[in-house]
This record gives sequence, C-alpha cells and structure tokens, in this order.
Amino acid sequence: MMSRFGKDTSGCDGESAANGSSAIGGPSKPSNYLDHEIAQLTKLRSMPQGLLGREGPGRLRLPISTFKMLVGREGNHSGRGRFSSADSCHVLSRYLPVNGAVRVDRMKSRAYVSQFSADGSLFVAGFQDSHIRIYNVNRGWKVQKDILAKSLRWTITDTSLSPDQRYLVYASMSPIVHVVNVGSAATESVANITEIHDGLDFSVDDSDDDFGIFSVKFSNDGRELVAASSNNSIYVYDLVARKLSLQIPAHMSDVNTVCFADETGHLLYSGSDDNLCKVWDRRCFITKGQPAGVLMGHLEGITFIDSRGDGRYLISNGKDQTIKLWDIRKMSSNAMHPRLREGNWDYRWMEYPPHARTQKHPHDQSLATYRGHSVLRTLIRCYFSPVYSTGQKYIYTGSSDSSVYIYDLVSGAQVARLDYHEAPVRDCSWHPLYPTMISSSWDGDIAKWEFPGSGGRQTRSKHRRCPWRNFY
Repeated sequence: MMSRFGKDTSGCDGESAANGSSAIGGPSKPSNYLDHEIAQLTKLRSMPQGLLGREGPGRLRLPISTFKMLVGREGNHSGRGRFSSADSCHVLSRYLPVNGAVRVDRMKSRAYVSQFSADGSLFVAGFQDSHIRIYNVNRGWKVQKDILAKSLRWTITDTSLSPDQRYLVYASMSPIVHVVNVGSAATESVANITEIHDGLDFSVDDSDDDFGIFSVKFSNDGRELVAASSNNSIYVYDLVARKLSLQIPAHMSDVNTVCFADETGHLLYSGSDDNLCKVWDRRCFITKGQPAGVLMGHLEGITFIDSRGDGRYLISNGKDQTIKLWDIRKMSSNAMHPRLREGNWDYRWMEYPPHARTQKHPHDQSLATYRGHSVLRTLIRCYFSPVYSTGQKYIYTGSSDSSVYIYDLVSGAQVARLDYHEAPVRDCSWHPLYPTMISSSWDGDIAKWEFPGSGGRQTRSKHRRCPWRNFY
C-alpha cells in the first residue's frame, strides 16, 4: 500500500483537557477534545451552517454529507442561496489528499525544501546539490525556472517567494542570502553566469561571517526578510534600504526557525535548540531588548514553527518527537530549564530514547501535544492546513520515518499517514486551494498526493532502501 488513510486516537494530549481516547465526529465530545477558544474558532471556520444539515434530535453532531448540504443549498435553507466559506470548508476538508503518490520529479540529491506559492500557481523545491526548481503548477508542472545556486554551504536550507512572486530568496549555511528574479524570461538560471543572483549580507561586520541561516521568510508587504541563524540570532533585513536593520541575540543555541506572526509584521516567532519558542514585538524591542514572552513545553530543540496567521496561535515541531500548539497569551516572562534526560543524545544519528517519550515538561504551557511522527536526522517541518479549503482544522508534518502525517487539530486524531518515500520527508506542502499535497524527501523524489478518485496513482515495484541517504 502506498498510502494508508485511517484514524489513530492516540495522537494528541490536550494539555487543557482530560486524557483519553478520541475520534473524529460522533454524537459526543471526545474525552481529549481540545477545550479552548481555538476549538471554537476552528469549528466556525470549518463547520456548515446548521440549517443546511438539519438531521433531527440527537444527530446534530454527526458529519453532514455533501449531498444533504447541496440539497439544503438548493432549497435555500440558509436563506442565502449559496454556501458560506465555512460550508465550503466543510465540503472541501472531507477530501483529504491521501491518494497517490504520483512522482512530479526525481533528483539525484536530497530534497530539503518544498512549498507552494500563496496562490498555488507555483511550486518551489530546493535540493542539496545546489539546485532549486520552480514548477508552473497550472501548466502541467512544467519547470519554469531551473536555478543553480551560488556560494552554497552544505545545502539549500530554505527558500521564500516574494508576495508578488517576482523574486525568490535562498539561504544556506552562510550569512549571504541570494535573490533570483523569477519573472525573467530565461528558464535556466546559473548564478552569475546566465543570471545575476544578488547577495544580501546578513553579517554585522567582517568578523561575523562564520554562521549559517536555517530559515528565511519575506514579510507580507515584501519589504523585509527575517532570518534565523546558527549564531543564536534573528536578523531582519530591509530590502528597500538594502541593509540589515535589526539583529536580535535571541536564544542560547541555534535558532532553527523564525516567522512573522501575522500580516502586520510587528510580531515574530522563533524556535531554537534551547527548547524554547519566543515571541518578539519589534515595536518595543529597541527599548526593552527582551522578548515579549517565552513558551515552554518542548524537552528538546525546536525544528520548525508555523503561525496560524492571526498573531495569537502557532505550532512547533520538536526533537522530542512532538508537535505542540500554543496560544501566546499563555507565555511567561522567564524561562525555566528542567533537566529531565541524562546523557548525550544527538537527533542526527541516534534514535530517541524510549523512556523519554513519556516525560513531560513540568511547566508545559502548550494547549495540545501531537504524537506519532518522527523528528530525527534533519529539521522536519510542520504546518496548519490551508484556510480556504480546510479552515485550518488539520496539522500536517513530514517525518523521518519517510511518511507524511495529518492530525485533526481539535480532536488530536491521526487522520492520515501517507507512505511512499524511502527516506526522511523533511518538508511537505498542501495546496492553498485544492486537495493536493506535495511531499519532498531525502530520496530525491517530489511526490504529489490528491484526494481519492482523482486518478494518477503510482506504485513502486520494489522498496530499495539507500542507507547512505539516511545519515549526514
């Protein structure tokens, strides 16, 4: 089987709810159902208007079929004569991208980055051998830009498309971030041979050039870049002034991930190997020089953070093999560092100690914890599902066990596990409009998943493991 679609009720611990089994749907609330404001917000975004699915007493909590919703719409039960955005989300979110996989491309090196553009028309994939490919999704996944990167150290660590999709920035284990003109006519873009790849220097002075950048993101207005680095700092680069505008000594270890909290650009979220998520308010940082708050709960380093986009909620992937959901209103001003595990453990080549899986942070501030996937060997990424098609009711993540996992945000159930790859899946991306997902793996494959019935299923004749691909 190339994909497995099912439910696993052991995926989530609700930090604000009782422990127990869970299930999606059903006449009663699951015992570990997330009892928090975000559960209601998710319901409002992804549940249909009540009049469209009237089923009678005792059955209101059962899933409402698409057929009955269509009948209700045609009968104008809602009084609007059309679906609301929540009605549409309820229909679309039932069609999960679990069918497949179809191989989009295969390269001879590990895939590290894969992301759809904001409108889903482009897809970007970055590989360890200095290649970045931009695919035109609307033209049959034709390669629109084939980029050979410049001054690469180790691998492409991150890429980001500008909001207008005219420019791409890429980073590696170097303080220089390069810019490529995506809109130019040439398909092949070899750094400083066929096209100029402008370099943006994130180092403060000449002596400060021995660090790499793990994460880089455009601001919503396209005027700034924010970056996370191996020298424990966060950087903000002003693209209009073409200079570094802010350096924040943010953590006590590598900063693996950083992102803007919302479209205003005032708040930043960062995650580090010091096990902490931090919230930064740029409006008061100059005077205070401190984070707005700290979020504790992970027992190991944080590999990735994704914002819900509302300046309030975020999720983080951790080397303690968990995803955590956070509300920044629960953050504290000081961090405590309990030492619960003895010995030296390195996620790059060691399995996570079995006894550590049952340990919990004594000051855990997270709303919920999601378990089942594996975060080993590389900085595995996780995301909220798209707003338009799912109302962000799911969380999904790559995994070092070569799979993609999808969890229900509220119930915590594992609703799907996608199996196709032969090496760690570092990144994956859900199309912002359609039930399509792309997974990228260290086996070099870029694979496409769609909802059942869309066709195009591809299987492997034989699984051949490549041991050299699984280690640094």
